[in-house]
Amino acid sequence: MSTRLVLVVLALAAAAGAGASGLLDAGGAGELAGDGDGDDGASTGTVVGRVVKVVDGDTIDVQLGAARETVRYIGVDTPETKHPSKPVQCYGQRASDFNARLVSGELVRLVRDVEQRDRYGRLLAYVYRVRDGLFVNAELARLGYAQPLSIAPDVRHADRFDDLGRRAREQGRGLWSAC
Repeated sequence: MSTRLVLVVLALAAAAGAGASGLLDAGGAGELAGDGDGDDGASTGTVVGRVVKVVDGDTIDVQLGAARETVRYIGVDTPETKHPSKPVQCYGQRASDFNARLVSGELVRLVRDVEQRDRYGRLLAYVYRVRDGLFVNAELARLGYAQPLSIAPDVRHADRFDDLGRRAREQGRGLWSAC
């Protein structure tokens, strides 16, 4: 069994036994294999769960053991589709639909940065699809479904997102040509 698979199994077992918020509270800012930092994914700021609902282009609901949490992607912002006081924005539904194609029903690894939650109580995370390691936040920016949005202190991948967003804009991808 590969080291990565063993880590996923251990994370699932820990999430089921300890509850997701305990795992997230216990760690520091964790890393993930495949995020370009060379870590093996064994640090404590990560947790694995299954996506049970796609809220919109940058927000999902994830089952983490016995807990269900709303997760907001760090570092990217997609056009609004569910804001209580704003209309659906240009490319918002497409971004939401694309996010659903990426992660609906998938096991995902959530990786923290500095802040655990936003002002709305949502978990903040870099999201990676377990089956292939796809960095979802980066994919949304790369294909023009999201704009970079850096909010300190959660800026670990800000330069990467800025670069991906710039290239998507220059190439007229996604929202950059439609809106």
